[in-house]
Amino acid sequence: MSSSGGLHQLIDAHYEALYRYAYRLTGSSADAEDLTQEAFGKAISRLAQLREPDRVKAWLFRILRNLHLHQVRDQKRHRIVPLDAVGDLPGRESEEMPEIDPAKLQQALNDLDESFRTPIILFYFEEFSYRDIAEQMDLPIGTVMSRLARAKAYLRSRLVPANEADGNGAIPEGAGADPKKVTDGVS
Repeated sequence: MSSSGGLHQLIDAHYEALYRYAYRLTGSSADAEDLTQEAFGKAISRLAQLREPDRVKAWLFRILRNLHLHQVRDQKRHRIVPLDAVGDLPGRESEEMPEIDPAKLQQALNDLDESFRTPIILFYFEEFSYRDIAEQMDLPIGTVMSRLARAKAYLRSRLVPANEADGNGAIPEGAGADPKKVTDGVS
């Protein structure tokens, strides 16, 4: 893959997915473009370090995530919403998913701590397996699953309108809940 044609193939094959991931991490198309380009630049300079060519996508995602983490640490620009108070909320899957405003989804993702945002993005938007996420984040699979559940509960509370009731007139669990005030499933 050291030839110019191989590099173009690498970029063509993974640019879109890497850009989507960068956009979900940063919330800005300009920042996503910069981060994606920086990730490819770093990947190209370290192509000789790629041990498993069949796992190039995961390798690229890890490079991009690490670059993003360095930027966040340097800039300290993200407001972080602690999810420690959310706990494990039992959730009922509704049969119909409500229409979600993409801008509100992106804002809710931006408000999540990176340790919760990354698993959500990789699992739901990029279809990585629990194992791949666990390897990439250097975490046990159970921790990845727990973070996914907690982040999903938080996103549901932010994105499902509080006035959206089920057939019994009850508000769906987690809807409208303030993640800072949730204890034992009661807000």
